[in-house]
Amino acid sequence: MKSPLHEVHEKLGATFTTFSGYEMPLKYTSIQDEHINVRRKVGIFDVSHMGNIFVRGKDAEKFISKVTATDASSVAVGMGAYTVILREDGTIIDDEVFLHLEDEYMFIPNAGRNKDIEAWFREHAENMDVEIKDVSNKFVIIAVQGPLSEECLKSVVDFDLGTLKLFACKELKKGDEKVIVSRTGYTGEKGYEFYITPTDEGKKMFYDILEAGKEYGIKPIGLGARDTLRLEKCFALAGNEFSGGRTPLEAGLGWLINWDHEFIGKEALLKQKETEYEKLSFLECIERGIPRHGHAVEKDGKKVGMVTSGTFSPCLKKGIAMAYIKPGYEGEKEFDIVSGNKKIKAKRVKPPFVKKGEC
Repeated sequence: MKSPLHEVHEKLGATFTTFSGYEMPLKYTSIQDEHINVRRKVGIFDVSHMGNIFVRGKDAEKFISKVTATDASSVAVGMGAYTVILREDGTIIDDEVFLHLEDEYMFIPNAGRNKDIEAWFREHAENMDVEIKDVSNKFVIIAVQGPLSEECLKSVVDFDLGTLKLFACKELKKGDEKVIVSRTGYTGEKGYEFYITPTDEGKKMFYDILEAGKEYGIKPIGLGARDTLRLEKCFALAGNEFSGGRTPLEAGLGWLINWDHEFIGKEALLKQKETEYEKLSFLECIERGIPRHGHAVEKDGKKVGMVTSGTFSPCLKKGIAMAYIKPGYEGEKEFDIVSGNKKIKAKRVKPPFVKKGEC
């Protein structure tokens, strides 16, 4: 599949890659150049490979509280939330942002997950007054990220973006021509995401933002830098950190669970809390080397974990990794990451790898 903005990326000289069934820009110049530009200035991303599912109806709030770990009654109109959708055994189907709009909710599933999420929602909507609609192929999603993102967008939107708190959202246009903006992103920098239909309107907006951002040094950014940016901030990637049936407790996402309501998977998580289990850890290399997904983690020659995401940090100029470590090693500070025949010494650190303003 191709993004509705595919021709735009071709004109901008993108190098393409396949991700979750979509042909998307990997980079336009270099991953490092684009990464640093987002950290210090501003970048624009096409993230139309993400999904769009609308939920509306009298029981929408009750339904969302059931199928996510979030109590939807705590999310006011004009706000959003980061949440997880769980199986009965507590493992993560997907992590998503959802937005509470005036008369409906919008979920943004990860790439390639929209059909599965729609089916899961329908399965658990029995006897509830809810309408579930997957409109993923009708929307363009644009992310504008970086410390200069607000300034860059001042001439593109007709209201004060500074009034949007983190996770706040606003409908700029309604009806057949819909534009929704949220104060969200996947880079750890100040930023905004736009959800636009019809797709031609999305193309126009992409060009308008590029033009408006010239004086602020805006650059188009590919999936390569999107991955390194999120990893420096220790943000999970669904296909990596959640593969194999991980729970939010294992993935370090226990903080987003609202335990004061009933939801699918709650009973299993309460049981897991009383046990020992693998936990996601954050490893910073203290020797040369680049950790990658699937690399073993060892302690004193014994395998104690596995890397789920690893890369070279453009800001730190060293290797960084997220890895699940077996219970019993919580007090250990140093490990070896096994890359082929080489062992890379790494130290456990507190997230994120790169603090605000450090790059």
